[in-house]
Amino acid sequence: MCKLCVDSPQSSRSLASPSRRSVLGMMGAMSLFGMSAAVRAAQSSSVPKPGNALSPEQAIKRLMAGNERYALGKTQVRSYAATRAVLAGGQNPYACILSCADSRVSPELCFDEEIGDLFVNRVAGNYVTNDMLASLEYGVAVLNSPLIMVLGHTSCGAVSATVSAYEKQAEFPGHIQTIVTAILPAVRAAAAQTHTGTLIQASTIENIKQNVQRLQGATPILSKAVQGGQVKVIGGLYHLDTGRVELVV
Repeated sequence: MCKLCVDSPQSSRSLASPSRRSVLGMMGAMSLFGMSAAVRAAQSSSVPKPGNALSPEQAIKRLMAGNERYALGKTQVRSYAATRAVLAGGQNPYACILSCADSRVSPELCFDEEIGDLFVNRVAGNYVTNDMLASLEYGVAVLNSPLIMVLGHTSCGAVSATVSAYEKQAEFPGHIQTIVTAILPAVRAAAAQTHTGTLIQASTIENIKQNVQRLQGATPILSKAVQGGQVKVIGGLYHLDTGRVELVV
């Protein structure tokens, strides 16, 4: 802690104020394996959306119920103006989503949720990068989200490109090759397995599974939270034709 923080007569009052809670949370996450007890107590005293304080099992149930409404065309009516005011001072999303960047897959829509409910991280191919991992650690350690879902989808262009690179030694311009390199281990693993359907389909599932495992074992924050039962990491496959999300185990 800096000398100014120690010497300032305002330090004890400012640390307890709501405007400083997010800063304290990040400090706790960076210094240890998650939030300190003091920060947890401060944040739990007042959350903007109390309905989002769920167990991992409750979070999964809510996600899937929302997807069912979406698939059936029975989504809820939202009041975004009122929600914006509630969330102006903070957030407590009940789930983190690592999703593909595909424009046809929007997690807030396909789970029939609104702003403040999902902490969404998107990259073509829905794979873990250092930046994505840091964001998900923030979602767990600071925002107290009890669930992470790796959300892939059918007909994924990133996976298709990687399969093409595997089968035809295709190369791609610019930084697109970085995506292919990241997904290639999943394609190789899928190709070595007995599977029904196409290699693209099998690779899509394998890519989801590998990234779920990567997050479950990511030290120091996520692995500790998973082992302690505070967080679950699961996989999901979004079907473009029906809008339904299938859990991947």
